[in-house]
This record gives sequence, C-alpha cells and structure tokens, in this order.
Amino acid sequence: MKNLKFLFLAIPLFLASCGGDGSQNAGAEGTEATTSISVKGSDTVLPLSQKEAEEFMKTNPGAAITVVGGGSGTGITALLDGSTDICMSSRDLKIDERLKFTDKGMELKEVTIGFDALSVIVHPDNKVSQLTREQLEKIFTGEIKNWKEVGGDDAQIVAYSRESSSGTYEFFKEHVMDKKNYASAVLNMPATGAIVQSISQTKGAIGYIGLAYMTPSVKALSVSYDAGKTFVPPSIQGAKDKSYPVARPLYYFYDGKNEGKVKAFVDYVLSDIGQQHVSESGYVPVK
Repeated sequence: MKNLKFLFLAIPLFLASCGGDGSQNAGAEGTEATTSISVKGSDTVLPLSQKEAEEFMKTNPGAAITVVGGGSGTGITALLDGSTDICMSSRDLKIDERLKFTDKGMELKEVTIGFDALSVIVHPDNKVSQLTREQLEKIFTGEIKNWKEVGGDDAQIVAYSRESSSGTYEFFKEHVMDKKNYASAVLNMPATGAIVQSISQTKGAIGYIGLAYMTPSVKALSVSYDAGKTFVPPSIQGAKDKSYPVARPLYYFYDGKNEGKVKAFVDYVLSDIGQQHVSESGYVPVK
C-alpha cells in the first residue's frame, strides 16, 4: 500500500486548465469554458479526493477543482453556507445538521465513495502491539494513564486526538469510546498529518488516523472488540471483509440543486477507474 504523508493542513490542490474564478466562464479566444468545483472537509478523505481531482482534470481540460481539508465539520459548515460544492466527510450527518439543510431548502445528496480502516497508532519503540476496545476507551477518557497498565513500560501515556470538527474525532468517540467524553489531557491536533508527526516523535504517544496516512514512522495496533479473544490489525482486506472492527464509510455530500455542476466528477469517483484510485490510495472501494 502506498504510504502517504500529510503534515498539518494539506496545501490546497488547484490544478486549473485555464484562468477564471467562476463556473462556466468563457476565457479569451481559443480557450475552453471552465467549470470550477470546490471540495472541502475531511482530512481522511483529503488524499483520495486530491488524487481523484488530479486524474479527472487530466481527461477533462475544462474542469478546475480545488480540494481543501480541515475536518468533516468544516466541510459540512461550508456546504451549508454555500462556500463549497462538495463536502468530504468521514462520518454520517447528525440529525441537527440534516435539519439545517432542510431549513435552508437544500436537496442534500449523500454518496458513499469508499471505506476506511481507522488505525490506532503508537511510537514504533512501544512494545504494546494490541489493545481491546475497553482499554482504548479508558486511555482516551483518562482512566488509564500509564503504559504499564496495559502491558507496556512504566511510562506516561500521551494521547492525541483530532479536534472536535473532525469526523474521525466523532467516529472514534462513538464507536471506540462508547460515546464517553475525551479526557481534558488529550491533545487535540488540527490535522491527521500532525498526529502522525507528533506520535513519531513521542515514545509514550497514542492516537488514531485513517489507514491511508500510515507510514513507517508509526506503528499500528491490533484491536479487539470481543474482550481480548481476537485481535485484528487494520488493513484494507480487514475493512473489506469486516474482520477489522473499526471500519467506516467515507462520504461526499452536495446540494442536489447543484448536481449538474458536480455530477461528472462524482460519477468519475464512483466509476471503475475512480474506484481503482480509491484502492491505490489505501482505502476500500465500494465496488
């Protein structure tokens, strides 16, 4: 699997075939009309969307696509206020968020573009190689504070998390922490790449990232959801056959009233070649 490194907020991708800042703008004589599409949200989905946008624009010279991370919540807010065409999200919408789209008269469209295995990572020198869901819950709620409590060295645990606008933050809280609150000592990071960098430099650290962000600078732990009877490492195959318990869908959300503008790109992501990019980027295709 191709390792991807993204430090802090990824640089926005903007590969336009011609100038212009609007949709369907005609340039000077001899240039093509440009369709500008903005994609914003989940850092987990970011590297995949960057790849999809880059490849789509190679075969569609009239398209200009910007892709920016910042978290699922940031993307959802941007879609609501009209500052992005497509929201990338690593979690489903909350009930109150759906109501906001309804109140604005927006025809929300939801598309699953792939699946991800959420990986729990530690420093490579950490001798702990597996944890149960219950142990992870106690670590991130602050009940377990030392690695010796889970079979490791006598060293303080330094827990890293995404910030609250992240879909990964929400997913981990709901599906790993049983909806309990994070401890106040947990360090919130602005981007997934920042978690990878921090854990690679901190021997007592632990955190969670999308599988596509794995690098040799950190170590992934096997996780048990049956009280320690079975431990499974994160992998594409594990997410695909559902043997890995911390897998999740990845979404695009957009306004159906804007479908004419974004449909060609969304269809490309769901096409055979688009789904091949999903697999190549370290995610699980939907088909």
